[in-house]
Amino acid sequence: MNINPERLDFVRQRLLLNKSEFAERLEVDRKTLQRIYKLECDASDEIVARLISFSGYSKEFFHKSDPVLPNANGVSFRSLRSLTAKSRDAALAAAGLAFEFDEWVRKQFALPEHDLPQLVDYGPREAARALRAQWGIGVRPIGNMINILESHGVRVFSLVEETRHLDAYAYWHDDAPYVFLNTCKTGEHSRFDAAHELGHLVMHRHSGTAKRDAEFEANTFASEFLMPQADLIAEWTQRRLYTVADLSKAKQRWGVSVAALNYALHSAGLLTEWQKNTNFIELSRRGRSNEPNPIQHETSQIWAKILSAFWKRGMSLSHIANELCIPETELSRLLFNVAAPARLPERQAPKLTLVS
Repeated sequence: MNINPERLDFVRQRLLLNKSEFAERLEVDRKTLQRIYKLECDASDEIVARLISFSGYSKEFFHKSDPVLPNANGVSFRSLRSLTAKSRDAALAAAGLAFEFDEWVRKQFALPEHDLPQLVDYGPREAARALRAQWGIGVRPIGNMINILESHGVRVFSLVEETRHLDAYAYWHDDAPYVFLNTCKTGEHSRFDAAHELGHLVMHRHSGTAKRDAEFEANTFASEFLMPQADLIAEWTQRRLYTVADLSKAKQRWGVSVAALNYALHSAGLLTEWQKNTNFIELSRRGRSNEPNPIQHETSQIWAKILSAFWKRGMSLSHIANELCIPETELSRLLFNVAAPARLPERQAPKLTLVS
């Protein structure tokens, strides 16, 4: 059977396999696999059956047109030196599935359009303040980072990547902003990642990874966006935050990690170098994964609403996955594993709106 080699390689990437490992799973030699890639021979029915069996993708998936994937040069991966090529390619391939799902949804629903400005001439703190002003947030804490992104037209998808070297990434596709968050991180880490990627979207759309200090700028943007220095100063004056115990209680206001709050207070001139370092030593002693007073993970509101609307039409997640010819597990992992509730109020129109 003749199959699209781009789709074949797409699935290989999602499965975290190199070509030798992929050939072994297909029970063919490398030369045969190479000939299939070059369309010099068709994949036999037995090969296709094995492919469908171990990948979970349907036969129809391999007949679709070439998948659209992000250009790796336009994606900012924070730990690029530590990130393996397999993990990077699998995460980028997940975006291809997200693009297909989003395109399919947009044919049936009017989703929020983005209103992200391009703040390329601003410093990172000034950019965060300007965006907060444009969105009417002022200096108040942000209750749900994912929801505020979605309410301003950012498509947010989840990743389930078992690697500590991949946090998140952002990408512009067809003039729409996308953010992908690794849900294997803590709730605090994920919120900061979302703000970090927002910084990339508004400051580095055209420069991407080529811009020097882009990661530092995105981190500084995220810190100011989540913890405005004006709000930090006001709270510090009332509470006098110094120790890890103090910060563990105070961090709930901003939904950030103790480490992020410790760094932000020092940057605002509210902690001495000695106090900052003492707190970091204490946090290091406790261990990276032992976040004091942890918060819950955020999830998507817009995908929950969409799945609810489809459910009322009699379409389950399984039906949608079949429409897209992709495994249900892949779709669920992209959508924060959200499920439609059993009973929902009736809606008059398919246009979806969000309240931040």
